[in-house]
Amino acid sequence: MSILTLTINKQNYQLDNLDTRTTLLDVCRQHLQITGPKKGCDHGQCGACTILINGRRVNSCLTLAVMHEGDEITTIEGIGMPESLSELQQAFKDHDAFQCGYCTPGQICSATALIEEVKQNWPSYVTADLKNPDGLLVQEIAERMSGNICRCSAYPNIIKAISQVLESEVAKQSSKSTTETAQGSQVTGIWSPPPSESQLGKSSNNTQATNTLGGRS
Repeated sequence: MSILTLTINKQNYQLDNLDTRTTLLDVCRQHLQITGPKKGCDHGQCGACTILINGRRVNSCLTLAVMHEGDEITTIEGIGMPESLSELQQAFKDHDAFQCGYCTPGQICSATALIEEVKQNWPSYVTADLKNPDGLLVQEIAERMSGNICRCSAYPNIIKAISQVLESEVAKQSSKSTTETAQGSQVTGIWSPPPSESQLGKSSNNTQATNTLGGRS
């Protein structure tokens, strides 16, 4: 008997004799009743099924479940629930960044990964300066979210919601980096006493001997 173990939202699930052709999306929705990821186009074109695998966004309709044993899989349920919304979910709510809501789980999963990508200075297709990408630009956010379609066309509000959280996260990262740099500039380590007179005398004798030998050569 073949058993597949998947870790989804920090919980282990075991599936017996799963058809190896089953996608991760169908496992979530049909086998485990994790219905956050939505089946839209089923061809990897709309982004409604986007989930996170080891922190990276993936179209779950295009990847097989058997490929992900041992991976850390996160769906919208693992990002936040109605009683404990993430900062990004709350921003989507505050900015009316959804209408029908069908694409929203994929949008939020994708945006969650986007924020981490920007914090790590990953460039995008529209990045002008590859060494110093500015992920806060509207065109950057739009490009990075281009794999997620909103058929209700809530794009302006989606970008506003992401921008709000992204600016906050980048500011936190900058503040943390400044603090660590300041701490790093302080003298740290184990204090050692100054050399004794005998050590200084020995050092002086060694210097004289070296000078003498140098003169003979």
